[in-house]
Amino acid sequence: MTGDVVNLRQFRKRQSRADKERRAEQNRISFGRTKAEKSLTSALNEKAAKTLDQGQLETQPAKASGEAPQDGEKT
Repeated sequence: MTGDVVNLRQFRKRQSRADKERRAEQNRISFGRTKAEKSLTSALNEKAAKTLDQGQLETQPAKASGEAPQDGEKT
């Protein structure tokens, strides 16, 4: 009825290696892409942003003649 004797140092090292392997696998998925894949993703993101901007309405707020210009506006 006795449990197995475990060397804590070896257990910690084994656990640390497993954690590092899991982190490495995630990094391989996130950063391990070819240049073609990166450029494709970039092009798709630019196209999506452009499409989104095309549907945006541009409205200018009406200015009263007596109001002072706000930050960044020129008179």
